[in-house]
Amino acid sequence: MIRMLLRVLGPEYARAMRRTVALMTITAVVEGLSYALLVPVLRELFGSTPDDAVPWLIAFGAAVAVYAVLRYVSDLSGMRVGTTMLHGMYYRLGEHLARLPIGWYNAGRVGEVSVMASRGLLQAMGVAAHLLAPFVSALVTPLTIVAVMIAFNWQLGVAALIAAPVVAAIQTWTARSMAGTDAERHERDKEASGRVIEFLQAQPVLRAGGRTGERFELLDDSLREVQRASRRTVLAVLPGAVGLTLTVQVGFTALLALGASLALGGTIGAAEVLTILVIAARCADPLLSLSDIGAGLRGAQSEIERLDKVLSTEPLPEPREPVQPGHHELAFESVTFRHGERMVFDDVSFSVPEGQRLAVVGPSGAGKSTLLQLLARFYDVDTGTVRMGGVDVRQISTEVLMAQIAIVFQDVYLFDSTIEENVRLGRPDADEADVRAAAAAARLDEVIERLPGGWAANVGEGGALLSGGERQRVSIARALLKNAPVVLLDEVTSALDPVNEAAVHEGIERLMAGRTVVMVAHRMRTVQRADRVLFLEGGRIVEEGAHDELLRRGGRYSDFWNISMAPVASE
Repeated sequence: MIRMLLRVLGPEYARAMRRTVALMTITAVVEGLSYALLVPVLRELFGSTPDDAVPWLIAFGAAVAVYAVLRYVSDLSGMRVGTTMLHGMYYRLGEHLARLPIGWYNAGRVGEVSVMASRGLLQAMGVAAHLLAPFVSALVTPLTIVAVMIAFNWQLGVAALIAAPVVAAIQTWTARSMAGTDAERHERDKEASGRVIEFLQAQPVLRAGGRTGERFELLDDSLREVQRASRRTVLAVLPGAVGLTLTVQVGFTALLALGASLALGGTIGAAEVLTILVIAARCADPLLSLSDIGAGLRGAQSEIERLDKVLSTEPLPEPREPVQPGHHELAFESVTFRHGERMVFDDVSFSVPEGQRLAVVGPSGAGKSTLLQLLARFYDVDTGTVRMGGVDVRQISTEVLMAQIAIVFQDVYLFDSTIEENVRLGRPDADEADVRAAAAAARLDEVIERLPGGWAANVGEGGALLSGGERQRVSIARALLKNAPVVLLDEVTSALDPVNEAAVHEGIERLMAGRTVVMVAHRMRTVQRADRVLFLEGGRIVEEGAHDELLRRGGRYSDFWNISMAPVASE
């Protein structure tokens, strides 16, 4: 686990961790060696001249003082390293997540990273601050004590050493038996957390169905699974804990019997036997604590493994010699792309001349939103090429590519901050006049005027304090402020009321003016504003052309148009 932790930490923090481990090891050795001074102390106290024990008592006190100082320094070093690493790892994790392809993120990954960034990092980095010192002490101090025992009497020392492989075997067996149960418990906890959220989100549906008094069966099932997993975890760790306790107790009893036999035979003095039994008893305490420490380390190891897996995920490669696109024509050239086991695009080609608008239409699951994501290089294609201005997007640096593109999604996420700060994300260094102009163009100024705080009004987490239409206006104002030459639109009006839809359409028209645009259309009336239309189905382009031309052909697009517009006509 230590090797994995050092790999996760990277060279910047691994060196400090190694120094801390070395200091803790020295501290544990000094603790074990200090007990060696008990032999001459007790020998003199039980001898004919007890006063001769005074120098040995002073030496023992000095050794204990040195140990106390080392323990303080090593514990302080562990706390400092732990807190420094926690701070640094937050930055390292954040920087790595920012470089991962956006396509890597999904609902499951977002939840996993959320847990990792809160509880997981605290538990993983808590190893240095809280678990490492007692773990090193539990291993090194008993071994040092055994070495001291061998120095004074090899029979007793070897007898104590025999217990070491038994203890190691028990710990290894317990760790292996716990690995499966720990993984199962983690999965059950994650599932139960999801069910709790689902239960809360489902309250309107449950209440509308008159089921407020009923228990939520899916949640109950998941909680029962957590209970069963917890029971299996306890049953898995119990034999190891009992076995460790019995081994330590049997070993101490054997030492007691052997020491008494050697003392009665005159091989060793009573003072030596008493001292060895005292230090053997001291050796038992850290060994018995290995069960509790081991459980904490296993939990931390699971989090470190998950952290290592995320940090080992390769970001999309950056070009060694980035190329700047000279213009803003967009193109797919024989693009094939799989998402998991599903074929999304199979040898798809099209182009969008600079300044023109392309509408992408098709049934659900046709890959319309994925097309936008490939244009923005959220993923890399399997075969073929995606180009901007004639340049493969893989040869354009991420910073330059993102500067060329403004994206307006259907689902808008706003940060828990003010309206102005959310708009300024489009161009943080924009002056106040540009921000106000973008807001006016998106008709966001109408929203700001009726909010109590105006520009300083807080939008809440995810923009929860605004309506869907108001969030879209913020998103459009942000895109207008960015003033990028390429605009990607994932139909932004499909869930809006007529008033907000009209306002958003006006803002979208201003956003698209003079720019290269690719728009995913769910509402077919949006298509009429496009220069060309692509109809996607089954991973291929089924039809392509102008709106009126496709209607005259009477093909798949025409059928789709008639079905989509039928409710409107009936109204």
